[in-house]
Amino acid sequence: MEQGTILINGSALPFEPGRTILQVAEAHDIHIPTLCYLKDATPTGRCRICVVEVDGSSNLMTACNTPAADGMVVLTESPKVVASRRETLELMLASGNHNCSIGSGRESKWTEVQMQAAASDNFDTLCPSWGDCQLQDLAYHYQVEGGKYPRRQTPYPMETVNPLIVRDHSRCILCGRCVQACNEVQVNRAINFGYQGDATKIVTAGDVPLKDSDQCVFCGECIQACPTGALTEKKARFDWRPWDVEKIRTTCPYCGVGCQQWLHVKDGRIVKVTGVEEGSPNKGRLCVKGRFGYDFIYSDERLTTPLIREGDAFREASWDEALYLVASKLKEIIKESGPDAVAGVSCARSINEDSYQMQKLFRGVFKTNNIDHCART
Repeated sequence: MEQGTILINGSALPFEPGRTILQVAEAHDIHIPTLCYLKDATPTGRCRICVVEVDGSSNLMTACNTPAADGMVVLTESPKVVASRRETLELMLASGNHNCSIGSGRESKWTEVQMQAAASDNFDTLCPSWGDCQLQDLAYHYQVEGGKYPRRQTPYPMETVNPLIVRDHSRCILCGRCVQACNEVQVNRAINFGYQGDATKIVTAGDVPLKDSDQCVFCGECIQACPTGALTEKKARFDWRPWDVEKIRTTCPYCGVGCQQWLHVKDGRIVKVTGVEEGSPNKGRLCVKGRFGYDFIYSDERLTTPLIREGDAFREASWDEALYLVASKLKEIIKESGPDAVAGVSCARSINEDSYQMQKLFRGVFKTNNIDHCART
């Protein structure tokens, strides 16, 4: 396939036809900021943060959905581009309750910012995504403060009625990333844009809460895609900050697919789980169990010691004693009634390697094919 050449910030860069300006820039380690752009989804240019200056064009072009052309000359941080991004960020900060420090510097004193956060969010702290917000990052980068435009008050209350996801419409910048994550990445088609003008918001079918939606499966992909504090995990809300957790990569234990996870661990406890964006096979995607089903390990009802029944009661035992008892009983049954008198069921939440070892045990050691896989979860 014949390659073209594009000039970005004075550097001549080769590219293959069909690539956008943003893709070419990323391939050559040139950073162009984005908010609405979601990898592997259809680029929309909705937020206009990725605008660049293209020689010969009277208007700034959105890099995420403008095709690269041979001989194109592009500037990614010209004064015109920076001024446009700053103006866009000022409008975004005024679009709702974005009470991070840089976003409220002109509006009031710091103590008053804290009071506003408490009044608008019912907490005595700042936005739950403070420190993990792409809008805040860009506001800091371009030194943009709130207050230039009057703050728009959202007519929609915060949705907290489901146990997993908090939807705060006052922090939504209508970038559409959650819609794309739901419709194009996970293909659940549970949410979309609704209403028009100042009344626009992200809605479910019939504009019902998520818990009443027929399509939402609570995979949480919308949370991972959200660049602000509009969507947050209810269980991790205000318990998690990026600077006070350790990230540990692991494999999801719930089934044999092998999805890659980041465990966010604080003081020895998991407080949040996210998908590993570059990890195979899931590429950042997780199901409801993988993303939210982590706190059962801290349940007081969880058995942590083997129990052996004696009469009508149970007594605690060591693992060696319990395993010896199970092995003895199995040997006894096989000796008296033959290998087909025993059967095994491998749990659907076992990893593939464990299921393989279990069938190998029954077929190779017990000499029976009575082995099955339980699909119940």
